[in-house]
Amino acid sequence: MKAPRRSLLKRFFSPITRITDSSHNMQESSQDVPLYSGITRQGNLLFVQGIGAHFEGDARAHADHILTEMEKMLVKVGSSMQKVLKVNVYLHDINDYKAMNEVYKGRFGPKPPVRTTVSPRAGIPNGSLVEMDCIAYI
Repeated sequence: MKAPRRSLLKRFFSPITRITDSSHNMQESSQDVPLYSGITRQGNLLFVQGIGAHFEGDARAHADHILTEMEKMLVKVGSSMQKVLKVNVYLHDINDYKAMNEVYKGRFGPKPPVRTTVSPRAGIPNGSLVEMDCIAYI
């Protein structure tokens, strides 16, 4: 007898474990309830939040900062840049594509992850020129 689809999905998603760290959570000012997690773990997969750079600088400086922060987050939970499977890159200006690539190249080892790069019409929140998120494994 086949299990209903809803039951299968419920069993799949019920053991989700969140890896949280107060430095990587956005807090609601009135309640100390996180809006989202910095990293969420499902089995051996890690889903890393979008990381931006909120300081004056060009796309190279922002991309370098973001990749450094991403690496710190992954190492902290037992993973590494070489274990990243997928990266999403968001550019405030698509003309920064080449500059971002100059910093990005080689940061994930000899076998880079798959990647999508887009330039959202509304830009990147809070003044970042680049934002990245990723999926990795442990």
